[in-house]
Amino acid sequence: MTAPTAPTVAPTRPLAVGPSMTPVIALGDIAAVTKRNLLRILRTPQLLVFSSIQPVMFVLLFRYVFGGAIPIPGFRYVDYLMPGIFVQTTLFGSAAAAVGLAQDLKGGIIDRFRSLPMARSAVLAGRTLADLGRNLFVTALMVTVGTLVGFRFHGGLVPGVAAIVLVLVFGYAFSWIFAATGLFVKDPETAQIAGFIPMFPLVFASSAFVPVQSMPGWLQAFAHVQPVSVTVNAVRALTQGTPVDHWLWQSVAWTIGILVVFIPLAVRQYRRT
Repeated sequence: MTAPTAPTVAPTRPLAVGPSMTPVIALGDIAAVTKRNLLRILRTPQLLVFSSIQPVMFVLLFRYVFGGAIPIPGFRYVDYLMPGIFVQTTLFGSAAAAVGLAQDLKGGIIDRFRSLPMARSAVLAGRTLADLGRNLFVTALMVTVGTLVGFRFHGGLVPGVAAIVLVLVFGYAFSWIFAATGLFVKDPETAQIAGFIPMFPLVFASSAFVPVQSMPGWLQAFAHVQPVSVTVNAVRALTQGTPVDHWLWQSVAWTIGILVVFIPLAVRQYRRT
């Protein structure tokens, strides 16, 4: 009687392993998610229209209703106003990051992204870069509207371009604050409220629409140093040809500080969500 032979075991094959993540692949993923979010904006033109109408209404309201009652020594009010409008417009536009990410979480698209072999940074970077693209469009619209109501770049072409770049980069930094907010609250309606609440004291308790010197003393202490005021003052100096160094370095410092703090916070919250 022959001894039973051991069953034959087929040789195992190594599992297929996808390519390791590289900066080039990560940039491709970020570009794909950015394109997806930009297409989403283009396919909802009513959102783009209404987000453009609001700042136009602010321009007309302050230019023709309040402008005559707000004397600004050394400035025409329209030249004083428009830098504040530029900054306000990008901040309000950046708040869309909170709502957009909360909607993606609620709709389950974030879970689908997690199941794909893609860079983890692509979802957040793609969202914020898409908002930057929309802010570029709305800011260009505000420049056009401002020109129609009498605003002029008295500082020249290069400082004027630098002013717009500063506005867009500052708004991009705030997109990361709103991204972290949207991931934290997880609900679109709550994200909309949570995103706009801090905007009102930052925008209206600033030098965007009136001189800080006209405010009560206790409020001036806050308004002089908060990021919106220093950025508006830097943009105003660049567009009007006045000394800019004092305000520019403060605005750049605030922008870098916001990015350094809130990019890691948003990434950590994304991983925990």
